[in-house]
Amino acid sequence: MVVYNFAAGPAMMPQPVVTQIQAELPSLGGSGMSIMEVSHRAAAFGVIINQAETRLRTLMAIPDDYAVLFMQGGGTGQFAAAPLNLATNHRRIAVLDSGQWASRAAGEAARLGVAADVLATTKNAHYRHLPPLPPIAAATYDYLHLCINNTVEGTTYHHLPDAGSTPIVGDMSSNILAEQYHVRDFGLIFAGAQKNLGPAGVTVVIVRREWLHAVTAVPSMLDYRLFDQKKSLYNTPPVFAIYALNLVLQWVQEQGGVAEMQRRNEIKAKKLYAFLDESPVFANLVAKADRSLTNVVFNTGSEALDQAVVAQAAAHGLMNLKGHRSVGGLRASLYNAMPLAGVDALIDFLHDFEKHL
Repeated sequence: MVVYNFAAGPAMMPQPVVTQIQAELPSLGGSGMSIMEVSHRAAAFGVIINQAETRLRTLMAIPDDYAVLFMQGGGTGQFAAAPLNLATNHRRIAVLDSGQWASRAAGEAARLGVAADVLATTKNAHYRHLPPLPPIAAATYDYLHLCINNTVEGTTYHHLPDAGSTPIVGDMSSNILAEQYHVRDFGLIFAGAQKNLGPAGVTVVIVRREWLHAVTAVPSMLDYRLFDQKKSLYNTPPVFAIYALNLVLQWVQEQGGVAEMQRRNEIKAKKLYAFLDESPVFANLVAKADRSLTNVVFNTGSEALDQAVVAQAAAHGLMNLKGHRSVGGLRASLYNAMPLAGVDALIDFLHDFEKHL
């Protein structure tokens, strides 16, 4: 039985990458040592981390005046790191509340003594569409925080709102490399790896270097300037996760880059949404213009029936379709590694399920 993993994260890895890891795990490059044993100071790892940065810069067209950092702590860690490093002038940030993770980011900033003004929210509409950005007064906020793709609610900013002179900090954890964006439209981008970049353990940070300065109140492990100076080797980094990330980046390059990933993702998402829009049983309630390419949320309207779908789907090798615990329902995550065949198998199963009700 073929297994397709629709989990939101940790998520499906490209099969060629898993196969390569399996082959190389006992001995990296014929060294007799596993990547899990290799020192972060070793020349072999120096090659790997440099390749990872170069490949990411190429794939995302990252300008030279942006630093690429490999940190730890996931996206949640960046909810603290960003305000500690960047909210040092006004001590105030703006937030568009598009879902759980944007709300969490605002809450974390507030815990650190940084005012987090929620400029708009669609919470009362169950986050089924994205909040528009009202005009921002110049020189009011250190930055605007956006969750670019909302994994829980199934929405995406396919086009960034016009924030004027206010820099944008983008949480791109769940759709980095899945859809094309211009790095220069952001002051900072961060992404936990465990959704679309590789296994959990490493967090990618892309930040405009002119924004980096010495801040005494920042813990060393969250200090962007320090990590840039030390080339992400301030402490022992997640060596295995960076090794796997490098292989995923190589795979994306070999597939044709981000433009090709977006093309494939649009095809996959379009097929699934088309089925849901015509289904008498399953429904996606997200505004069509805001629908995510990578996280498709849907439900039957019955908790018991949703649970039956999850159980029966798993018996057919369609794994982890349960929606986030905060909203329930169902969710299919269609990251880069998910082949079109997986989406076709899911649609066939859902169609058969509704026929036998």
